[in-house]
Amino acid sequence: MRKFWHQFCRDRRGNYALMTAVAMVPLMGAVAVAVDFSELNRQKQMVLNALDAANFAAARRLAEGATDDQIRAYAVDFFNANLNNIDPANVALNITLPTNQAGGGLLKMSATLNYHPYFYPSSSLLVGTSTVDANKPIKLGMDSQVRLKNTLEVAMVLDNSGSMTTPGTGSGQKRIDLLKQAAKQLVDTLAQQAAQIKQIDKPVQFSLVPFAASVNVGSDNDNASWMDVYGLSPIANENFDWSTLNAPDKYAQKINGIWYKKGTGWGDDENQVLSRFELYQDMKVVTSHERIVGSARTVCDTYRSNHTCSHSHTEYDYNDTYGPFASWQGCVEVRPYPYNVDDTPASGGPNNTGIGVGDPATMFVPMFAPDEPGNHWKVTQNPLEPNPTTYGAANSWWNDDPSSTTGKARQSNMAKYFQPRPIDAPTLSSGAGPNYSCTTTPITPLTDVTQTDGLAAIKAAIDLMQPNGNTNVPEGMAWGWRTVSSAPPFTEGRPETERGNDKVVIVLTDGENTYSTVSSDPAGNKSTYAAYGYTGVGYNGTSVTRLFGGTSNAIGQFNYSSSNYTAAMNEQMAKLCDNAKAANIMVMTVALDMSSTSSSDQKAMAALKACSSDSRFRKDPTDPSKPAKLFWNATGATLSDNFKEIANELSNLRVVG
Repeated sequence: MRKFWHQFCRDRRGNYALMTAVAMVPLMGAVAVAVDFSELNRQKQMVLNALDAANFAAARRLAEGATDDQIRAYAVDFFNANLNNIDPANVALNITLPTNQAGGGLLKMSATLNYHPYFYPSSSLLVGTSTVDANKPIKLGMDSQVRLKNTLEVAMVLDNSGSMTTPGTGSGQKRIDLLKQAAKQLVDTLAQQAAQIKQIDKPVQFSLVPFAASVNVGSDNDNASWMDVYGLSPIANENFDWSTLNAPDKYAQKINGIWYKKGTGWGDDENQVLSRFELYQDMKVVTSHERIVGSARTVCDTYRSNHTCSHSHTEYDYNDTYGPFASWQGCVEVRPYPYNVDDTPASGGPNNTGIGVGDPATMFVPMFAPDEPGNHWKVTQNPLEPNPTTYGAANSWWNDDPSSTTGKARQSNMAKYFQPRPIDAPTLSSGAGPNYSCTTTPITPLTDVTQTDGLAAIKAAIDLMQPNGNTNVPEGMAWGWRTVSSAPPFTEGRPETERGNDKVVIVLTDGENTYSTVSSDPAGNKSTYAAYGYTGVGYNGTSVTRLFGGTSNAIGQFNYSSSNYTAAMNEQMAKLCDNAKAANIMVMTVALDMSSTSSSDQKAMAALKACSSDSRFRKDPTDPSKPAKLFWNATGATLSDNFKEIANELSNLRVVG
């Protein structure tokens, strides 16, 4: 080889040397390009890796609620830290954040790499490129997009009124059974999709709000901070007159807005609060009435003129055993306007001085259906003799105090509740008692359906639903909103400021809003008792009733007809829907088996459609320039398919492209 090289150098034949010299120029250029190309690709990949890493890191910060400036600064730092030996001065970074608060979106980042080649300038000069052009950097643009995986919080607000026992149109099954199947199918579909998302905590959560005439928040919440345990709310005593407890040694006294037991006659209970919860605790029923042996005594009924006894009977002493009559089952009344149509957190409990702080009207009041005027049973030797005055009210379940002469006074007299119910009092009709109109199973708060236990809990709660009672859509929807809210009563919802999270309320009903009138009305209630209380009884010392609070002039404040009650509830519902949507709650509504030929059903469907949000993805088939409304007019035969469409809508929310 050495000999060959010396011969090559001494060779004076020009053709070979010239050809070799000419060939070396492109060969050296090719080598230079290859080296620079390899380095360019390496730096490109480094920048792209840093870009993707910064994008994912920024997406997590966005989901955590960081501000735009914080996200941008964090992304820049993260990007530069991952460039390794690339000078950040040679890379320009651009960040585009999603503009929408809810609904995920795209987090976009782009970078421009200014690559300065090592050998390319020299090789370019050999082929005649100018010095300026040869030393220009090579610009290379790269993009990264992160499709934000949305988290979903979905409240299913489902009609449990009595009409849900009706067979669904086009199906041999009851509406409630069809609804259970469709609801569980929806939960399963979203749970399966969410199970694939590992990097997000609680990607899909569901709550369940069964509703009828009222909503059950769960009896285990009796001591919750948002419950009115002191009777401070302006509606807490609208049906009760505590001043009727007025015996010298056993009376009621109001101090700083709270009623207390006063007098030695209360025994150990003296100074305790008088409230609806206290009534549930204090009401007793005689469970046994045992004669005391040897207690027989003769009692004269009538006397002769000489004061001797002409007619007598034997009386005995008895030992009575008492047991509890009822406990609160978990239903609450509607808050007074405007708190019935918004998500204002409850505040209004007493401070350490016993004086209320905040607004007591925001507190939630446990339902307690007053004993309506009925019979008063006199305990005699054997039978219970009814008082001659019979009122026949809808919910007469306790022994009236005979000292009250009018129906209204009999209803509001509180002394009766502290007299035990006799052991032989007539059996109550089904549903009668202080929990009248509380017919639904409790709310199930937001639950992570990607967890086996959570999925099972939601589906079990769906299976437990039983239809009974009237229809109060606005109260159901209000509680659906409260379950996805981050504020009390239920706080499982993510903060409203958190981006990439959708809060959704799905409302299904099979009929119009209803509130029942009464035929026999000795107390002037104007309606049966339910979540709005009595439509004829005002609160806070006024004639204003909650059903009519905040309604327009079109609603007659003293029109106590079923149609006017429905119209008032529809107005309450419209305001609630507007408030929820303004708070970025996505509302989906479903009308089940409503007839287009029924005027009442037409109004109900119009109210549901107006309540619904606009789709972010689908267009109105009748007007493609407008988004489709998230409203479904379902039948028993189509309900399953309609819920599949709802699942598709929710699935699209999870990944926005």
